[in-house]
Amino acid sequence: MEQQTNKYVTVAYELYVDNEKGIHELVEKATAEHPFQFISGMGVALDSFEEKITALKEGESFDFVLKQDDAYGPYLQEHVLELDKQMFSVNGHFDKEMVYPGAVLPLVNADGNRFQGLVLEVKENTVVIDLNHPLSGKDLHFKGSVVTLRDATNAEIQGLINMMSGEGCGCGCEDCGDGCGHHHHGEGEGCCGGHHHHGEGEGCCGGHHHHGEGCCGEHGHHQD
Repeated sequence: MEQQTNKYVTVAYELYVDNEKGIHELVEKATAEHPFQFISGMGVALDSFEEKITALKEGESFDFVLKQDDAYGPYLQEHVLELDKQMFSVNGHFDKEMVYPGAVLPLVNADGNRFQGLVLEVKENTVVIDLNHPLSGKDLHFKGSVVTLRDATNAEIQGLINMMSGEGCGCGCEDCGDGCGHHHHGEGEGCCGGHHHHGEGEGCCGGHHHHGEGCCGEHGHHQD
């Protein structure tokens, strides 16, 4: 069987989901001027999204729906955790400026996996964190076009590997701050980051893996 070649891909798209009232609404948009970009086969984009896009040609339009099981899975109540307030303390004081209902916090587990959690409630001694992906339980409707689709260069592949290992920017971008997958709710993973196409199943309670132990806040306060 012929080995699959890593593809460098950029796409302009609109992403729609049904809200609580059943209304189809736009939740994300990437323009041709600032497209979402990724390298196939590197775990950057959802496998199901990659499969749909890489089957197309450069300049071709697309309009497809990824069912929740092919996207971020169902919304799971066990991914809502109640964590000790001490995990969110700085210099012995609870970080109330950063930790409040509605805040999205960068978190890391004991294995060093990074992910994000939504603060649902701050109680007297605990903080309730939702570690479900924001689009879990949703069917994802993508409409757009393929801006670029070509074989990735060795430099681009190595650059992405470096970026994913925390060694700097990847993908051969000239400026990590512009047009390198920096959109998506301002979470800014950087070059080839994109937000909602990540295989975010790794890490504490992210995606399909629910660990629950060793979660900590961005300040490095691990749960015992």
